[in-house]
Formats: sequence, C-alpha cells, structure tokens
Amino acid sequence: MRSTLVIFSFVILSVLVFPSEEICERDQVRQGCRIHQGHCVCGAGCYSEYRYNNKEECRKALKGRRNDFCQRNPCLHQGICIQTIQEPGFRCRCESTGYYGTRCQHACPKPGVIPAGERVFPYQCIVI
Repeated sequence: MRSTLVIFSFVILSVLVFPSEEICERDQVRQGCRIHQGHCVCGAGCYSEYRYNNKEECRKALKGRRNDFCQRNPCLHQGICIQTIQEPGFRCRCESTGYYGTRCQHACPKPGVIPAGERVFPYQCIVI
C-alpha cells in the first residue's frame, strides 16, 4: 500500500511540474523544437520530443518529411497528436480527454481503480 501511495504521489508531483510534457529524466530535458501538427513548435521538454536545436533545423526537417503522421490525427477522443522521432513517429496526448493509451483508446477507470493488466493508475486520467 505504501509503495502505491509513493508512486501515486510521484505521478501527481510530475504532472504538476511537467503538466504539458511527457515525464523524463532530469538529464533528458532540453530546449529545442519539435514538429507538432505540421508546424515547428519550440520550447522545453524531453530530448526525444524536442529533437531539433532551433526553428530553422526543424523547418528543414519538416520540408524533407514525407510522412506527417499527425496530418490525419491517429489519436482518438480528441487526443492531441505530437510527431516524434521514436516509432511509430507520433505520440498521443490524452490528458483531459477521459481516455488513455497509445491512441487514447481506453476509457479512464474510476479514481483509485487500477485497470487490469496495468501496474499503476494511468497518469493521463488524473484530474487535478
């Protein structure tokens, strides 16, 4: 029970500290740019997401890309698509949709209930 409480507290703290970014190790946070819905967006976040050093580098990559996975949003239930360098080439942001999963395909469980097959309560389902 105590370990569950510690994990839950860590998830809450992480959501408060990085509310709009994926959770990453401290040494993996950087300033940079990423491709988001066919446009270059600059800011701070995990290295795997903000892979371009500046807007010019991002624009060059955007011009050379044949596949913009986010053009036809693969995310369900109004999830937000973010193009990434990791397979499958995008990530769905499900926060505030009431769903979780790689494509926001699973309905959030009731608070305090850990879904079957999961080890922890999905952070995308935490409502603050």
